[in-house]
Amino acid sequence: MIETTLGILVFIFGIMIGSFLNVVIYRIPKNENIAFPASKCQSCQTPLKWYHNIPIFSWIFLGGKCAFCKETIAKQYPIVEFITGIIFVVLFYKTGLVWYFPFVAAAFAALFALVMIDFKYMAVPDSVNFAALLFALVQPNFLHALIYASIAAGGLYLIGLLSSLLARKQAMGGADVIVAGTMGALLGFPNFFVAIFLSAILAMIPAMIWRDKGVPFVPFLALATFIVYLYDTQTTQILDTLIYG
Repeated sequence: MIETTLGILVFIFGIMIGSFLNVVIYRIPKNENIAFPASKCQSCQTPLKWYHNIPIFSWIFLGGKCAFCKETIAKQYPIVEFITGIIFVVLFYKTGLVWYFPFVAAAFAALFALVMIDFKYMAVPDSVNFAALLFALVQPNFLHALIYASIAAGGLYLIGLLSSLLARKQAMGGADVIVAGTMGALLGFPNFFVAIFLSAILAMIPAMIWRDKGVPFVPFLALATFIVYLYDTQTTQILDTLIYG
């Protein structure tokens, strides 16, 4: 009963963070301040009342339309809030109510914001990317997390540099390197390599379908990181079986 109550509270906290992520997703790519001014309708520019900003519920009660001009409000807003709430709950049941849970949840929330921005703009803002890395470094063993992050980011940077020299064009963006650091801090080794491999598998089919348009890679890195983080014990057992029999 206590765990269920905590799970509900974590979900509520998660959808509140999701509401903030919507601001980040909308404003950061436009180089706008995420704190000021207050939220407003993107159609009629009317500032919203506080009760228009209740995560998920306001969208439902308003029928998905602005309270003032009646223009449609994008479904992205409640969807991002709901998914963020689910992410927080799943992570809570994975880690328990430990002191570093808010930082792990914040790291994955930042990665989720990167996913949405990358899908929409094919860009990865450094501010959100570095925020994810900083949150990911707050672990029970900070030194280990820092070492894993440094090796993961440095290793991917060297691979990208070598690939760029061989291909004579930039093969990997700096954003991927920072994400690799976040992955290293959250997953450690060897699970980091499993997540890299899994992200490549996840991206394979979309990359073939949208070959001409191009597919952002950060969403697949983030999804693979989330999966491996949740199933870290199983991943380690599978690796042990493959290596040692």
